[in-house]
Amino acid sequence: MAVKVGIQLYSVRNSLMKDPVGTLEKLAEIGYKYIEGANPNTAKDPGLGFGLSVDEMKKTLERFGLTIVGCHVGPLDPDNLGPVLDYHAELGNPQIGCPIEFFPYNDVDYVLRKCEFFNRIGEMCRERGMRFYYHNHYQEFQVFGDKTVYEIIMENTDPNLVFIEPDTYWVMRGGQDAIELIKKYKDRLVLLHQKDFPKDAPQPLNMFDGILNKAANINMDVFAATINPLCFTEIGTGVLPIQDIIDAAAAAPNLEYIILEQDATQLGELQSIKTSMEAFRKFSGIIWD
Repeated sequence: MAVKVGIQLYSVRNSLMKDPVGTLEKLAEIGYKYIEGANPNTAKDPGLGFGLSVDEMKKTLERFGLTIVGCHVGPLDPDNLGPVLDYHAELGNPQIGCPIEFFPYNDVDYVLRKCEFFNRIGEMCRERGMRFYYHNHYQEFQVFGDKTVYEIIMENTDPNLVFIEPDTYWVMRGGQDAIELIKKYKDRLVLLHQKDFPKDAPQPLNMFDGILNKAANINMDVFAATINPLCFTEIGTGVLPIQDIIDAAAAAPNLEYIILEQDATQLGELQSIKTSMEAFRKFSGIIWD
């Protein structure tokens, strides 16, 4: 079955800050129909971060022919999450996700407490007919003994409550095989993030290949210090095995959408996602409508 292609709104975050509604209109004009939101400030705005009521947001999406298929939300605070989930449930968003999390090294108990927390969030979502999914970066592939943090999360969360959105770029930057990870956890996969890595990148693909030790305590400061904007390129123009990734993802029973995401670009944001769409069209097994 062909997989639909969408766009993560983080890709156009600066444009959205200046003109959220106008930017959504431009996304639709470029040809995107499926969007994943990114709202890091749910304490002030339970929606997509646009300051719009549910009704206003619905009308805006309908006007531009856009469908919301997920949203990263933060902070994940159970005491304040109810209104956020209620907003998204009414909007028709089927799922919300954890955008980023950090785990201090040598503290497995902390990771296990987070797993309990994720199960709680997943239960809150299920009560509203929604799903909760976990989105990775590369720090989940540091190791505790003989296991990665990601493996610990997968083994200690309820597969009926905590689903996943593998970011294949960050999986590979964590020194892992993205295709094998997709195959291993295919029943829990509900969305997939796709970026690309440039041929002439100034860093090795694997972050643990001379940049960081897998035993490093990767906090937000360390993470930010390792990110080089020149290690991103428009999707379909780089070296990642995207067709193989699409083929593997197509076998995941709960997956409908591959979400393109551009963390950094040397182009304008809207030109970047247009270039990615044009480059991504060469792959098979995908649809845009």
